[in-house]
Amino acid sequence: MPKYVDGFVLPVSKKKLPAYRRMAQKAAKIWREHGALEYRECQGEDLMVKFGLPFPQQLKLKSGETVVFAWIMYKSRAHRDRVNAKAMNDPRLAADMDPRKLPFDCERMIYGGFEMMVDG
Repeated sequence: MPKYVDGFVLPVSKKKLPAYRRMAQKAAKIWREHGALEYRECQGEDLMVKFGLPFPQQLKLKSGETVVFAWIMYKSRAHRDRVNAKAMNDPRLAADMDPRKLPFDCERMIYGGFEMMVDG
């Protein structure tokens, strides 16, 4: 059975990156404890590419924002659903789930679940 990945792309104010990093480190620990195979979060560095649709354009980045690209890997979609249910009900995340207090704009976040096509 192929692996499954949740993928995220989101805008984060550069001023809020330390708070975002703390939240992501906490989330990584919780997701891994509940069974995720991998948890990765990456900060944008080379974003003004000359081909395709650059992330800043797609996300309509504002001055002082950067892009975070992240993924969480699971054994399967069913495994993802079980892990996410446990993680989202983990009381350690409750304080971080208020949309008004998140260190990123959740309305501009891009998210989806993906079945692994190539694992090289």
